[in-house]
Amino acid sequence: MDTTDAPQIIEHIHKSLDYTTYVTRWVPCSARLLVAGISPKAKGVMQVYEMDRGALKLVDEQQKSAGIKCSTFGASSLEDRHVACGDYEGKVSIYDLERNDKPVFSVQAHSSLVNAIDGTGGPELGYGAPELVSAGRDGCVRVWDPRVQQPVLSLEPEEGTAARDCWCVAFGNSYNDEERMVCAGYDNGDVKMFDLRANAVMWETNVANGVTSVEFDRRDIEMNKLAVTTLESKFRIFDLRTQHPTDGFSCLTERAHKSTIWLAKHLPQNRDLFMTAGGNGGFNLYKYRYPNNRVTQHKDGHPMGVAGSVELLNSRVISTQPIVSFDWSPDKAGLCCLASLDQSLRIFIVTKLDKY
Repeated sequence: MDTTDAPQIIEHIHKSLDYTTYVTRWVPCSARLLVAGISPKAKGVMQVYEMDRGALKLVDEQQKSAGIKCSTFGASSLEDRHVACGDYEGKVSIYDLERNDKPVFSVQAHSSLVNAIDGTGGPELGYGAPELVSAGRDGCVRVWDPRVQQPVLSLEPEEGTAARDCWCVAFGNSYNDEERMVCAGYDNGDVKMFDLRANAVMWETNVANGVTSVEFDRRDIEMNKLAVTTLESKFRIFDLRTQHPTDGFSCLTERAHKSTIWLAKHLPQNRDLFMTAGGNGGFNLYKYRYPNNRVTQHKDGHPMGVAGSVELLNSRVISTQPIVSFDWSPDKAGLCCLASLDQSLRIFIVTKLDKY
């Protein structure tokens, strides 16, 4: 890896916290970020920080009845900027950060811990109705419309089978008012993609290790690529433009971090750049390169996708503990925030991304 002219990863702010952090999210259209997690007394902590001359200034802090495991601004308008959170008691709640600490929407979404949540839709954030999707330890994936208390859709384990812990979930393919996909990853390595319009499982596979995160490169376009990270140091990039009837989507597999890869996040301003965060306390910046021809003919005559390749642009180890949360700023390319299990919050600047 030649880093002479590569993007540089520069630490801008480092702040120690007194609780375990699972959430770092930029508040859209602002220099503020939401930080949330669980205190030593098993209470939820939600803080809002503002960047101020090279430092972070605490502007709001709230305590919740249960630890917060995940959150998203994905289903809120840019005017409201409501954040949806999933907690250790199985609740999904939506909070207005500007007013008070009472949720504007709350529902018992799962019987226990909410592992992951994602949001999409609305007039400013793509197509279709604003919706949330949650993944729980009970093995269920549920889609929520914040206007009603019952799930729009509930994907549950089959009767008589052991429930597999659903670790991650993401929306994608929401490129018009009808189309929308949900992709979920499970602790046994299952990856399932559900077509909400057709109300059917469109594709499923098993990647042999527990799936720690799934993310479409963009939610609001015709599905293009899917990043899947797992235990045992592997991540995969699936090309979603061409699906073979039996072999499914073509896939690129790569090893990184020499430990669990906790997540992969695509740069909002360039869907072919993405960051992976590892259990070794490091993160890697990659560039996805498409093949000369993305479609070939399978021996059975059906079209088959062709996977591309990835180039490691730069990497850095910043902690001895896993990086469990990472978020790119939607407004400033290269600005990112992250949290690791050493109870630290960090803000980094990644330079030269416009060259890629």
